[in-house]
Amino acid sequence: MGSECTMTPLLGPLPYHSDAEKLKFIEDMTMNTDKVQAKVLSEILTQNLNTEYLKRFDITPDTDRLAFKSKVPVVTYDDLKPDIQRIANGDRSPILSSHPISEFLTSSGTSAGERKLMPTIEQELDRRQLLYSLLTPVMNLYVPGLDKGKGLYFLFVKSETKMPGGLTARPVLTSYYKSEHFRTRPFDPFNVYTSPISAILCPDAFQSMYSQMLCGLYDCRQVLRVGAVFASGLLRAIRFLQLHWQELAHDIATGTLSDKITDITVRESLAGIIHPDTELSKFISDQCSINDWSKIIPRIWPNTKYLDVIVTGAMAQYIPTLDYYSGGLPTACTMYASSECYFGLNLRPMSDPSQVSYTIMPNMAYFEFIPTNSNKAELIDLADVKIGEEYELVVTTYAGLYRYMVGDILHCTGYHNSAPQFKFIRRKNVLLSIESDKTDEAELQAAVSRASIVLQKHCDTSIIEYTSYADTKEIPGHYVIYWELLMKKPGRWPEKEVMEKCCLEMEEEMNAVYRQSRVADGSIGPLEIRVVKQGTFEELMDYAIARGASINQYKVPRCVSFAPIMELLDSRVVSSYFSTACPKWTPNSSGN
Repeated sequence: MGSECTMTPLLGPLPYHSDAEKLKFIEDMTMNTDKVQAKVLSEILTQNLNTEYLKRFDITPDTDRLAFKSKVPVVTYDDLKPDIQRIANGDRSPILSSHPISEFLTSSGTSAGERKLMPTIEQELDRRQLLYSLLTPVMNLYVPGLDKGKGLYFLFVKSETKMPGGLTARPVLTSYYKSEHFRTRPFDPFNVYTSPISAILCPDAFQSMYSQMLCGLYDCRQVLRVGAVFASGLLRAIRFLQLHWQELAHDIATGTLSDKITDITVRESLAGIIHPDTELSKFISDQCSINDWSKIIPRIWPNTKYLDVIVTGAMAQYIPTLDYYSGGLPTACTMYASSECYFGLNLRPMSDPSQVSYTIMPNMAYFEFIPTNSNKAELIDLADVKIGEEYELVVTTYAGLYRYMVGDILHCTGYHNSAPQFKFIRRKNVLLSIESDKTDEAELQAAVSRASIVLQKHCDTSIIEYTSYADTKEIPGHYVIYWELLMKKPGRWPEKEVMEKCCLEMEEEMNAVYRQSRVADGSIGPLEIRVVKQGTFEELMDYAIARGASINQYKVPRCVSFAPIMELLDSRVVSSYFSTACPKWTPNSSGN
């Protein structure tokens, strides 16, 4: 069924018997996808048969898959909001789940606006831990010797919120890092972190980052992989090193810890790590004091084999900057998960970012798919999706989500055994629009990528970060794109003509409706690029975190409209440029 990937060991015999067991589990699940899915749905319905939600739709012990689909509607978060609010306010009756709701998992709130509350149950931690346990056995097939060193991972927690009924609301990664599964996990030579648990669990973002960076520097010769959850998180860590390397080097030289680290548990855990090392301090100072920060990751951590970060979807725009700092080290995208559910893993973790596909594990939840190119209401089962088609993901979970639209758009790229593999395309409904035009996240990313080639070619400059908004204050309205730039040759600012060409290149990449509106209808004005000061997007993230966003799950919003954010961005603009010509368009331009 399509382009199968194999689990044949590529690097000789497996190092541990436990790896073989985990890989066999993957094979067993993916060879029996539909059978496993039928079992999962049956277990979910049996477990939650007496819930108020399922009773509304007359779900009985005899309800099979077809009856479930005919009785239970496909829903969005807004549909579930009244029930979720009842739980948040303290209603302990079995509304969505027969098992007690243990906490709420919050979405990051940057993909589509407000933070959402996803009710979860204690047993889901076991399910998430199971998926985590599969990652290392797969990675061991491709990268040898990971038990001979450590991983430098920048991981963070967010402070929790208490709901009116007493339940905690927090991001899914904060929930996991604070769980016994993570804090008291048994020693595994393949998963030794440089950061002490107390540094990861420190709620103060600065103290957490500082202490994790300090530990990573002390262990710089032992680090075999460097990572964060998202690519943006790793770049934030590099930016932190740029700003604070002198203080870090001082602490290493003197064997002392900065007075800015006031968390007692962090200070206690670092007491056994920090010691005077003038040679290491000088090495770090020598590397960080020069203007050229290209390849800084392998220069500081010379044994790094790969970067472990998500670079799919909207994160793809970070790849050139990651390549600059890493010297082109491979990136590993290992798993696909959300606050609603953990979905699957990448069975070829060292593949090129453009080729990353995730295999949905059929034991994690019951999965359905809405074809994006069809007006039919019928949903497709996991085992029946077609290679080459795009789908919107719908899940039914053990924790009490039934036929819930996650909002992710996926492209089926192939199969592993009978389990489909998907490329993450975009979040649904992240759009720029002036009139009849609709530009989604993937289209905007493609336009930025096209313009970045011009920027790189003419002045060796790359785009660190970007966002956008549809400016409709004037008629006609126009797209405004904010860029933060990294000039690899300091002082060589892009010329006006180059920037104007970037504007036009972006417009050339836009869809036909946009180009028609620009050329024929005159309903959209010339695209504008506003260049902001370096560090602006750091400020944007700090602002979001101050308002409750999770540092782990934070993603720069690709479209903005919130007035304070707009004011922050506009106050940091150093120059702006417009397209000086119209993009190509003819009445026959029906596609891109």
